[in-house]
Amino acid sequence: MPTDDDKPLKTIHLISTMVAHMMRPGVVQVPGDVSVSEAALLLEREQVPCLLVKDTDTRFGLMTPTDIVRKVVAQGLEPHDIEVRTIMTRPVQFIEYDEALAEASTIMMATGASLLIVTKQNQPVGVLSAQDLMLTPPRRSTKIPVVVSVVGRASAQGLNYDAMITQLSHVGALVESTVKILTGTNVVLAFSIPGQNTPLTIHGTVLTSGVSGAESGEPSSVVHTWHVDIQFTDLSSTDLTRIRAWALQTMPPSPNRS
Repeated sequence: MPTDDDKPLKTIHLISTMVAHMMRPGVVQVPGDVSVSEAALLLEREQVPCLLVKDTDTRFGLMTPTDIVRKVVAQGLEPHDIEVRTIMTRPVQFIEYDEALAEASTIMMATGASLLIVTKQNQPVGVLSAQDLMLTPPRRSTKIPVVVSVVGRASAQGLNYDAMITQLSHVGALVESTVKILTGTNVVLAFSIPGQNTPLTIHGTVLTSGVSGAESGEPSSVVHTWHVDIQFTDLSSTDLTRIRAWALQTMPPSPNRS
């Protein structure tokens, strides 16, 4: 059976900004019979915008701090006695991680939802809010040298590759590499943001990996440039702030501004 490494190279069409680039990774899921007081503690501890409530295999809902305030506190009810299924907001709007951001905006406008649960192969992997769309700076084009280290794969673990970051935001990067790095590979990126002296060391996972303009009949000796889309994982608040500030500073001026 042929492996991924045996498949011919194909031309890929990269989406410059997709849902996975802007979402908040991770979804906290609870059953429908959890008390509101327990859920409130979980919201506070995990610092997430919502909980995904799985009431049955096919019935889902969202519980947010606003639901607690409006449906429990304002009604004078005891949160210990209320199950989250009774106050959860339905229906839940889902979107796949590799959809374009424009699709997320369309869903929000059509349904009035301010939160979308992001899925990958039907499994929840993140949350996208209307605030994320409005306030989060998109990826910025750049040219930043980076060393990519592969981790977690016995055949490639410990290998370091020189590459170039061509797009960067606080949630991920697009990297150009002459070495193929498979989708799903865990990596560590080491690079320095222009104008900042302290280098960054960031863990990530490869979302997509492909090469543009390759012909299936080309000899294996031909060197191709791989476009590797990496989502950051376990990003510290300090690194997040540094990259977000850089992205905002490099935002192009408005065409209406004199």
